[in-house]
Amino acid sequence: MFASLLVYTLLAVNVFSASAFPAYESLAGLSRDELDAVLPTLQSAVPQSPPGPLANDKTKLINDAAHPHLPLKDGDIRGPCPALNTLASHGYLPRNGIVTPTQIINAVQEGFNLENTFARFLVFSTFLVNGNPITGLMSIGGATPLTGLNPPKPATVGGLNSHNNCEGDTSMTRADFFFGNNHDFNETRFQHFVDYSNKFGAGKYNLTVAAELRNFLHQDSLKNNPQFSLVSPRLFTAYGESVFPINVFIDGRQKDGQLDLTVARGFFQLMQFPKDFHRHDGAISNQGFDYVYNKYPISPGANTKGVNSYKADLTSATLFQPCLRYSSFVNNNIKALYPNPTGLLRKNINTYLQFLFESTAADNCEQVFPYGKDY
Repeated sequence: MFASLLVYTLLAVNVFSASAFPAYESLAGLSRDELDAVLPTLQSAVPQSPPGPLANDKTKLINDAAHPHLPLKDGDIRGPCPALNTLASHGYLPRNGIVTPTQIINAVQEGFNLENTFARFLVFSTFLVNGNPITGLMSIGGATPLTGLNPPKPATVGGLNSHNNCEGDTSMTRADFFFGNNHDFNETRFQHFVDYSNKFGAGKYNLTVAAELRNFLHQDSLKNNPQFSLVSPRLFTAYGESVFPINVFIDGRQKDGQLDLTVARGFFQLMQFPKDFHRHDGAISNQGFDYVYNKYPISPGANTKGVNSYKADLTSATLFQPCLRYSSFVNNNIKALYPNPTGLLRKNINTYLQFLFESTAADNCEQVFPYGKDY
C-alpha cells in the first residue's frame, strides 16, 4: 500500500504514513518536490544489467517437459507479438504476461537463439516506451495495474498493445489500429499470409513470399487506412516482422528456410511451439530484411490526407540508418513521454537508456543524453 494523499501536505515536516493511496493510479499532477518524495517509497526496482549472449548457441530442444504449453488462466495477458505470447504460454516467460526486460532477453535467447545485442535493442527500446521504469515491469499485451503505479503523464505504460512502436500498421496477423483491435489474432489477415504462401512459396512461407506479402500489406493499408503510418521505429519492426518467422519459427534442424503453414498458425494463433521443436542453430537477428526491402523499396511516411495520400517523412530514420533510429528514438519518443523526469524516475530512465545505447556498439553511434550524464 502507498502513501495517502494526506501525506503530501506533511512532506515539509518529513512525516510519512503508509495508508490507502490507490496502488495503480497515475502520479500525474504532483509537483516536482512531491514526486521526489513519493517515488522512493513505491515498489521500485533497480534496473537489472542485461544478460550476455548464450554460452552455447547451438540448436536444442525447446518444447520440452519443463516447458509445457498450458491454456491461459483468467487474467493472463497476451498481445500482438506471437513470439512473446508463445514463450509465455510455455513458461519461458511468466505465464501471466507481466515481464521484466531481463526475463525477455533471457527468454528470446533461450527459446529462439536471438542474437544478444539485437535482442537487447529490441527489448529496451520497447520497454522504455511501453513499460514502467519505476517498477521494471511491462505487459506483453494491454495496460494493467500489475505493472505498478504509473509514472506521471504523458507516460502511458500501455504495454505492447500500444500503437506504432513494436505493434503497428501492416501487421501480418493483426489489424491496423485504425480498424479497432490491433492486438488479437485476425483470421482475415492470416489468410493473406496463407494465400501468398500458396501463390509464391508452393505452400510455404519464405523470403520470396515475405517480400510479396510485405508489398501487399503496405498497399492495403495505403488504400484503406486513412491514418496509415510507417515511420521509425515501427518501420524497423515491420520489416523485422516479415523475416522473423523464417529466422526463428522454423525448426533449427531444418536448413531450407521454408516455414510450414501449420507451424506458422501454431505460433501466430495458438501461441504454441510445434512438437519436438528445436531452436535456431546459432544466434540470429534480422537476416533477410534487406532482400524484402530491396524487392519493393518503401520510404518511411504516412497517409496525410486520408487514404491514398502517402507522403514520405524525411525526418524518419530509414532501415539503413541505425544511429538516426537510436538518436531520434531517444530525443523524440522518450522525451515526449518523459519531458522532465526527476529523482528515482530520472535515474532509472537514464540507466535503461544506457543499456539501450550499449546495444548499438556495433553501429558506432554517438550517445545522446536527454537528461544529462549524472545518474
